[in-house]
Amino acid sequence: MDRAGDCLAIYYFLPFIRWDRGPNAPSQAILVDLANSRFYFFFIEIWPQEVYYITGLLVLAALALFLMNAVAGRIWCGYLCPQTVWTDLFYAIERLIEGDRREQMRKAKETMSLEIFAQKLLKHSIWLLIAWWTGGAWVLYFADAPTLVKQLATFQAPAMAYIWICILTFTTYTLAGFMREQVCTYMCPWPRIQAALTDEYALNVTYRYDRGEPRGSAKKNDALKKQGLPAGDCIDCNQCVAVCPTGVDIRKGLQLDCIQCGLCMDACNAVMAKIGRPADLIAYDTEMNIQARIEGRPELRRILRPRTLLYAGLMVVVGAIMLTSLALRERVHLSVMHDRNPLFVRLSDGSIRNGFTIRVANKRLDERRYALSLEGLSHGKLEIVGAKPDQQGRPVLAVGPDQTMEARVLVTVNEATLPSSTDLRFTLTDLASGETARSADHFMAP
Repeated sequence: MDRAGDCLAIYYFLPFIRWDRGPNAPSQAILVDLANSRFYFFFIEIWPQEVYYITGLLVLAALALFLMNAVAGRIWCGYLCPQTVWTDLFYAIERLIEGDRREQMRKAKETMSLEIFAQKLLKHSIWLLIAWWTGGAWVLYFADAPTLVKQLATFQAPAMAYIWICILTFTTYTLAGFMREQVCTYMCPWPRIQAALTDEYALNVTYRYDRGEPRGSAKKNDALKKQGLPAGDCIDCNQCVAVCPTGVDIRKGLQLDCIQCGLCMDACNAVMAKIGRPADLIAYDTEMNIQARIEGRPELRRILRPRTLLYAGLMVVVGAIMLTSLALRERVHLSVMHDRNPLFVRLSDGSIRNGFTIRVANKRLDERRYALSLEGLSHGKLEIVGAKPDQQGRPVLAVGPDQTMEARVLVTVNEATLPSSTDLRFTLTDLASGETARSADHFMAP
């Protein structure tokens, strides 16, 4: 429950964390601003043309998942997966209101009474409240959280916000309240994938049958041990099965349904403490080590091995590339697109004109003025429709803070004979900082 509480606290309250980015920028630390095509993550701002950063994050997430699986099996499923976290919370509420598993089974066989009805009504009401809060917290990542909360409370929020809250309320209530282990067993693809990624060195929640078998009651097995006969520590209490969210009997070995949550370990350790036997009859271990103990060989644990080093190395490489790219990325971007039809126009004086559409992205939080220059044509005349030139005769564009601007550019050459295609390079210069952005294209002629 503690791990569920930590994950839920992060999810519910993260949208309310503020981050000062200065004027003309949102102050929410994590924000997916669909209206303005921006993604903000604390000091990082991602533009649409920088979607490769999102790709990099997905690659890092996949490698982290592979690394976790190689080290300790499905610890993602058991400790961090949203389905597990919300299911743990719903289980805790169910136990708090209706009692433990035995009490719930007893009440299920009884005729519906006012007390049982009231308990079920309270349980489902709290479930729905949590599910509703889950949906509400999700939409807060897509707009300023305090403002949207106020709009939701006064029924002035956009209709799409209410629609998504309803969808996520229904899915959370259904998946965590009713489907539970069915999601892990039948809907989730990860159990099938992780089987191909694990190896004999990966730690998994394991029943140590070398110590637990043969099973028997505590008194019977104690008597057998005094006689020097084989006797295990497992008293066949079935507590490990009772607490398992997916109903797995871990004593039958590693199974596809097991999400490695470790609840069977906690239950078994509690029983071992009561009967005065060593803990960790169920623990993170490997089949290889069990066989080693049976044969009298030393145990072998290898966390650092080619598989884990490869995953960790790839994570470092991808992370370094992303950080380097973030540190060196330009604060101004220029893209140029040549007119397709017509490719060129012959003017009355015999000169050739090409038309271009340029897009300038100002990634700074204040207005900037940019001068555009041209390389590749010694006698080419550059003109931005509607723009005024600076003192050096270069056309100048003023672009607002954190905005993009499109402009029409005309390039004219007076020479009568030109190659059919000449390479051009447009250079955009920030008049305040001197920062430049370049884009290449071609000048087309007959």
